[in-house]
Amino acid sequence: MAQFQHQDIIEIAQGASLLRFAPQAGGRLLSWQIDGQQVIHWPDAADWSQPARIRGGNPLLFPFLGRHRVDGQIGRWRDAAGTVRDLPMHGFARDLPFAAVVEPANGSGTALRMTLADSDATRAAYPFSFRFEAVYRLVDAHTLDVELTTVNTGTPGTSALPYYAGHHFYFSLPHTQRGKTVLELPRTEGRYQKPDGSISAAEPGQASYTLDEAKIIDCFHVFDGAPDQPVRLVAPGLNRSVTIDLNRPGSVPWYAVTTWTEAAESDFYCVEPWLGLPDAIHNGLGLRWLEPGQTETAALRISVDTLR
Repeated sequence: MAQFQHQDIIEIAQGASLLRFAPQAGGRLLSWQIDGQQVIHWPDAADWSQPARIRGGNPLLFPFLGRHRVDGQIGRWRDAAGTVRDLPMHGFARDLPFAAVVEPANGSGTALRMTLADSDATRAAYPFSFRFEAVYRLVDAHTLDVELTTVNTGTPGTSALPYYAGHHFYFSLPHTQRGKTVLELPRTEGRYQKPDGSISAAEPGQASYTLDEAKIIDCFHVFDGAPDQPVRLVAPGLNRSVTIDLNRPGSVPWYAVTTWTEAAESDFYCVEPWLGLPDAIHNGLGLRWLEPGQTETAALRISVDTLR
């Protein structure tokens, strides 16, 4: 295995494109570089004692995403029978080791498949049999396909499993360039999570925002039907555009894209495709159910282009 920041990692490359992964740290995509320039941000000094807390890469959000509350207590969820269980914010996948296999990508490029299955570490928080896979496939030096597949591996007659997975891509962007960087969106409605955990009423979304607008911090841009165009980040200061195609063949529908950054001086901006909204297990907003033996895949494509 390759070494990066004194950690064992896996690298896959295609031309000038390089991806780094740490399967043992939550199946984490660490970074994506093209011609040595970061597309997906990773900090130079990362605290590997708590990988899930590192601000960078792409943490995988599963089985639920966002914050959940029961009787005002964060980090808990209640099932249909009334049983209350503890579950960390964004789920447990980003804290657990994944199995990993590098494989050919149908004769074009290289792919990494990372897999998490139910275990003693998951059943107290989420009492279901499952397999969760993340596949990253470099189609060419500027194009990355990503698939999240969830399988209910329970036997016939066992319960359907609830889930709503998502991504947390940290796109590299100097904080001084936010005012010149534009987020372009398909038709959306804007929603937020209130302090009490409830979700705000929908308000009309805009076709574009600049990343210095405070109103898009922690905003859920909920799609109004199937996205009729991709999500794009246009960064003139980097001479780069990043296109996220969320309308891929065979994919279940993405529910929303969430935008967030940590602080005014953070040199990243997160654009996060989600299958549901926080607390969906209670509010139903994007909640998905898989019967025993059923499989669903959520697919997207990220393309990076030079501005002309």
